[in-house]
Amino acid sequence: MKDSYDILVVGGGPGGAVAARKAAEAGLSVLLVEKRSAVGVPVRSGESIGKDELLEFIDADQRFISAEINSVSLIEPDGSVSVSTKGIEYILDRKVFDRELIWRAAEAGAEIQVHARASSPIMEGEKVCGAVIEQHGKTYDVRAKIVIAADGVESKFAKWAGIDTTIPQDGIMSCVQYVVNDIDIDERTKQFYISPEDAPGGYIWIFPKGKRCANIGVGIPGTDGYKARSYLDSFIEKKFPNGKITELSAGGVPVCGPLKETAADGLLVVGDAARLSDSVTRRGIYNAMFTGRLAAEVAILAVESGNSSKEFLMAYDKAWREEKISLIPNENTKHLE
Repeated sequence: MKDSYDILVVGGGPGGAVAARKAAEAGLSVLLVEKRSAVGVPVRSGESIGKDELLEFIDADQRFISAEINSVSLIEPDGSVSVSTKGIEYILDRKVFDRELIWRAAEAGAEIQVHARASSPIMEGEKVCGAVIEQHGKTYDVRAKIVIAADGVESKFAKWAGIDTTIPQDGIMSCVQYVVNDIDIDERTKQFYISPEDAPGGYIWIFPKGKRCANIGVGIPGTDGYKARSYLDSFIEKKFPNGKITELSAGGVPVCGPLKETAADGLLVVGDAARLSDSVTRRGIYNAMFTGRLAAEVAILAVESGNSSKEFLMAYDKAWREEKISLIPNENTKHLE
């Protein structure tokens, strides 16, 4: 790890990996730090992405595609079912997919450091000039011309740098997901259950992951003491009593809309760190990669021009707000409004 780079990327998820690769391909010196000891774990995602969305960034590869989906089924509270057949989606294996994106960034020339936590920004006045990195019991001051914060929904870096990242009490969903094996499912259909009994104020999803296997999860409001795992356990017991649970993931998903500003002096914020998850499906993989690439494009221009001011970097903020990332229901999910 050197003491200075053109670009420092905080976070090794899809947004950070795409940003690091793009910047490295432009010939910039890039360091990506990931606080966990391994990329891609734990999985906190339904792992769904549209085929066309994926192909914007990487060729489809069966190594990281668990299932191909050609329909979406919505089960209403009265038991009625509506089916949409628009578009192909993939259910990814995020453990493999995220690592593939990181490997592509490394092949492009980015330096990757895992188990490396950005514990605070290096500030000169109000300008972000790098970060303090903690790794294996040592501390490093790493300076950078631009920092890209891609540290996910739990992001603290942008807050430390002066951006208001407060989530209102009613602005977060409590989500729990199991990987369930040995169950009878339609392997080509995603299912959403809208049920006040099973998921009050939210819904349950079933995303196939291949033969007799699926991601099954619940998302409900994080207020009023709701217990997401209890609701999910009850649903599994009712619908798949003989299913084998092989994995558990849990976390909060912001549904309060994006940050008011996603740029500051020397700093860009992407993906879930910028609260750019889909407001209905919570699908954030594409949004993370899209904003990661866009942030890198603006960062490249900033480095080349020698201008890392907030005024210059706000071109990124303006661009993603005007582009096609999904922050409203798409054709397959508009019935969930």
